[in-house]
Amino acid sequence: MARPSLGLWIIGAKGGVATTVMTGLAALSRGAIPSTGLVTELEPFTRLELVPCADIVVGGHDIRPGRLGDEARRMWVESRAIDPELLASAEPFFKAVEARLRPGTVVAAGDKICELADPALVALAETPRAAIARVRADIEAFARATDVGHVVVVNLASTEPPAARPIPPGWAELEPLLDNAAACPLPASSLYALAAIEAGASYVNFTPSTGSTPEAIRQFARDHKTAHAGCDGKTGETLLKSVLAPMFAARNLDVMSWVGHNIFGNMDGKVLDDPRNKAAKVKSKDHLLAAILGYPPQTHVSIEYIQSLGDWKTAWDHVHFRGFLGTPMTFQFIWQGCDSILAAPLVIDLVRLVERAHRAGECGVLEWLACFFKSPLGVTEQEFSVQFAALEAWARTHADHH
Repeated sequence: MARPSLGLWIIGAKGGVATTVMTGLAALSRGAIPSTGLVTELEPFTRLELVPCADIVVGGHDIRPGRLGDEARRMWVESRAIDPELLASAEPFFKAVEARLRPGTVVAAGDKICELADPALVALAETPRAAIARVRADIEAFARATDVGHVVVVNLASTEPPAARPIPPGWAELEPLLDNAAACPLPASSLYALAAIEAGASYVNFTPSTGSTPEAIRQFARDHKTAHAGCDGKTGETLLKSVLAPMFAARNLDVMSWVGHNIFGNMDGKVLDDPRNKAAKVKSKDHLLAAILGYPPQTHVSIEYIQSLGDWKTAWDHVHFRGFLGTPMTFQFIWQGCDSILAAPLVIDLVRLVERAHRAGECGVLEWLACFFKSPLGVTEQEFSVQFAALEAWARTHADHH
């Protein structure tokens, strides 16, 4: 039997995370770097017969002008995050991907994202249905041209504002609204999700944007027997919260307040400088503490754009808790990480795992991928260790069935 191949179609293909994914895939394919950061290179995942990194073919959509390689080089020039030798040796990979890039859609993407887009794309007046049809055709053409076994569409685009109007819960009520841009409540990320589902591709939302979250879209995915997962990759401060908050709960310590202050300077930071876009991200970062502790402490999450930091993110957290005899105490931590370097291996993990689930005939929300997300679909459990145990249990089951 031929080895399964995999198409990775990236929404936001010219961004920092996307170009870091590509640099990583190019280096992993040549054996130029170790597999540090890849969950799928741990036991029991190595027994799942996942698609090798060398067999992942990349294409995608983006709304920005400019060359792919230039965006990747900014990870060195502005952020000092990727070895320039790795970027130079990835140049043939970028060139191949660039030939497969297509213009995305800015329908209902929000003003801030439209400011970044190619003006010709902003001027293209299309209905949501037309945008879905165009995106679907691009994904299907990619699958045919590359002859991959399955396509996984991953949303790595900048964070949109939350949906402005309620989204009907049923597909029958939502579907007629696709013909009218003014009446349709779906943002661009949801249009990409629908296009992926119609194309028979799996969909992963690595952003806090709406994506496949609405019940009507989940229903549409089940009807089309396609798999999806999301949302908002858990890479830094929230990952630490999901590990540390259970400690306070297990020791019966009373967390009175938890304040997190985040500063970073990449494109996502620039987009999140807009209060409307920021609202979606803050909501995603802030909800898990009450779920883990069983009560809502006073919380505050701030996100500030500091241009000079580039892709480096600093999170400072201040936890004020009460112990025995009512004595108040403080715990603080500072997390300094490179946003794209933390996110990119998780994207590769997700794509390989989702393709494996597709091979196993799974569809609908892949709840066992919860540990990768801040706001996992279909899951209320927020403790990282419990979420990771669910992922391991799924892997062991599928490894044993081989």
